This record gives sequence, structure tokens and C-alpha cells, in this order.
Amino acid sequence: MPEEDKIYCAVGLMSGTSMDGVDAAIIYTDGETVERNGPSLTVPYSDDIRTRIKEAINISSSLSAPTTENEFINQIELDLTDIHHQAVEELRAMMGGELDMIDVVGFHGQTIAHRPEKNWTWQIGNGGRLAGKTGLTVVNNMRANDMKYGGEGAPLLPLYHGALLKEKRKHDCIGIVNIGGVANVTWVKFEEGGDVGDILAFDTGPGNALIDDWMAAHTGKPIDLDGQAAATGLNHEEILMGLMASPYFDERPPKSLDRNDFNIQSLRGLSLEDGAATLTSFIVEAIVAAQAHFPSPVDAWYVCGGGRHNKTLMRRLRRHLSKLVDPVEVLGWRGDALEAEGFGYLAVRALKGLPLTLPTTTGCSKPVTGGDIHHPR
Repeated sequence: MPEEDKIYCAVGLMSGTSMDGVDAAIIYTDGETVERNGPSLTVPYSDDIRTRIKEAINISSSLSAPTTENEFINQIELDLTDIHHQAVEELRAMMGGELDMIDVVGFHGQTIAHRPEKNWTWQIGNGGRLAGKTGLTVVNNMRANDMKYGGEGAPLLPLYHGALLKEKRKHDCIGIVNIGGVANVTWVKFEEGGDVGDILAFDTGPGNALIDDWMAAHTGKPIDLDGQAAATGLNHEEILMGLMASPYFDERPPKSLDRNDFNIQSLRGLSLEDGAATLTSFIVEAIVAAQAHFPSPVDAWYVCGGGRHNKTLMRRLRRHLSKLVDPVEVLGWRGDALEAEGFGYLAVRALKGLPLTLPTTTGCSKPVTGGDIHHPR
């Protein structure tokens, strides 16, 4: 049985829709408060692995539900699991004398399809295999139970954001924007006593994924480093208006997106720089539009995810959002490790039977826990 007051040492593993690699981080938590963080690292994906993930995404687009019958997906799942094992072992080596202190691993897996309208989502990663190879308890498949209770299955980290903000905050109403492959926001309102009052979360729109796809198609490298291409390009307002005409932006939250719900087809014929500039503005406009769904305006914005490294994107966010916009590092958070930490936090909550999601974060019918727990044999 989980110990009520125990501070668990958890490893969190995250491989996001940007398909950059595996982020791994140590967090010490009781599943409600965060005592401290340990080491963190990233194991980058090779070009071959990234190509195979994209093929798995293409295969999944023609399927009506997750399956164990596709040999290609089964093999990439095993290979990705072994990369996650490598990340855990590298973290263990960094811990030195604390080698045997790890209590649990939160294993998100790699999303290859997210279909909330069909009530399913698919993160590949073999939890039993990872438990066997590491000798550690592993929690994975953290989205499925939320969807069973009518939720979107995303975003999953708002409760972690709230826990961190409670420890250190400067404002009463805060927006946390995570710009990964898809962008999402956590809106948090604090009560007078300092406790988290209301919390709302949803995907705002595309994040880095479209820029990465655009850059890969034109340069062979899936990144606009520091936003350099976008900085010299021109915005094509008619294309931007067409992208923003999607009914998604008017839908009331909670709501979530798949990586491929938007694409770069409408930008055909633009120069490299103009396309990057227009897509960067699309991310910004979608975040601006998200404010219409907030119960009250935020006092400050903090940005995490890979998008915060894009100087052009950050500059445009500051120009279009009327409040303070800073990277989460100003709060003392580790922006590159934040999502990984969050899945370590959620793994501890899963062990203790605590909710991972709320009706206002995913649309589930009640607060629900989740995750499949795999113990080493």
C-alpha cells in the first residue's frame, strides 16, 4: 500500500509531439506537493527513429482504434521503450549514491494518434518491458481512464502546474503556456489563502509541429532555430485568417488536438521565411484567442516547452498579450524538464489513487485517477 506521508523519488519520462527525443527527470514528491527536483537529461531521437515515428503516425491515421496487430508499430514501440530505458539508466548513473532510491517511473510514451472525438488516444511504449528492464515500478497509459469518463485525455499536467505555482507565485491569476508540438494553456486562479481555487486547461492550437514540418520540407532540418527564418519573413494575413477560421477556436474548453489536425498545405508557394513567419503568428493568434475562454484575465503568462527558445515567437507573444510574458525559468522552474517532471508527479498520484485530471482540465465527468501500474518481476 502507498505510504500517506512518504516523499517518493520518481522518474518522469516524456517524448512529445515534436518528436525531438526523450526528456527524463527526477522529482521528489508526495503526489501533492513538490519537495525538490533531481537530475534531468534528454536522449535525442535519431533521424531514423523520427522517420519511423512519423510512419507510425501515418499508419494510425487509417485505423479506427489502437491495435496490437501492426508489426511495424509493435517494433517501433519496443525500440522506443528501449530508448526510454537508456534514459532511466543514464539518470541512475547521474544519481550516484542515490542509485536505489527510485520508487516509480512515470512513462508517458510516444503519442501517435489522439482522437478524443472517437474516445481514444494512442501512446506507444511497453510499460511491462520497461519495468522488467529497469527493475522499477512503472506507470503508463495515463490518459485512457480520463477518456473512459468522458474526458479529452489532455492536457495532463495542469495539476502539476498548480502544485508548482502554489509553492512559488507572484500573482493571483496565472496562465501557463506549454508550446510543444501542440500548444496548451493552464489557467489558474488562487484563493485569498493561497490555495488553488479554479483551474482550467485546454489545447490552444498548433505549437512547434507545423513550423518543424515547414522547415523540414524546405531545409531538411525540422527547426527554425531561434526563430531566425520567421524573423525575416512577412506575415500573410489572408492565410493566417484562413487558419484561424477553424471552428476549433470557438469551441468551449476543455478541448484538445491531435498533432495533425492542422497542416501546412495552405502555405504552399510561400518562401521559407514567409511560411515560418505566418506559422509563428498562427501559434500566437491561437494563444491570444484562447483568452476568450478564460473566466477572468490573467495577471501574467509563463511559457514552457520548446517554443520558449524561439526568440521571434516570444517577441510576438509579448507584443500581442497585454500582460507580462516570461519563460518559466523566472519562477525557478526547469523549462526543458517540466513535462518529464510532471509525469513523475502523476505516477506518484496514480500509485496513491489521487486524481490525474479534473472536469475543468479535460472534461471528464468527475475527478479521475488513471494509469496502468507494472511491477518488475
